[in-house]
Amino acid sequence: MSLVRTIARPLLAAPFVLGGLSRLRAPEASAAALRPLLARVSRTVPALQSLGDRPAVLARAIGGVQIGAGALLALGRLPRTSSALIVAAQALTLTTERPSPESSRADRLTAVVTQAGLTGGALLAAVDTNGRPSLAWRAKDAGARGQKFLAKETRKAKKALA
Repeated sequence: MSLVRTIARPLLAAPFVLGGLSRLRAPEASAAALRPLLARVSRTVPALQSLGDRPAVLARAIGGVQIGAGALLALGRLPRTSSALIVAAQALTLTTERPSPESSRADRLTAVVTQAGLTGGALLAAVDTNGRPSLAWRAKDAGARGQKFLAKETRKAKKALA
């Protein structure tokens, strides 16, 4: 792992871990923000009715995901998967939670932009291949090598039959 990744991953993960800890300790604020979303989802998907009645459970689950994925990202273990989990948790956070109305407009804007920026950083980490080819490239390359091999063997077989 490069020196930059070694330093950057824990720095990127820290706010998510701290946010997850605060969600686990006091899920009430997140639960209140999640309540309208869960009400709409539980009306659409009746199987999720029980979750709609307990938004604190989802708030704690999001906190647990943030802590676990943040810790994995900080340690450099499964960085793409953990970053993707962080992005998913942040998507819920960005769509439901808003800064307090008592804050000034500039403070609210700063908070939203900061969360969006952190989400962007996690999104970049989710697609970072650490200098190695991605799975899509590897699959495409394997297909191309397979086609070349088949063409070569076909030519050999035609020569042998002629």
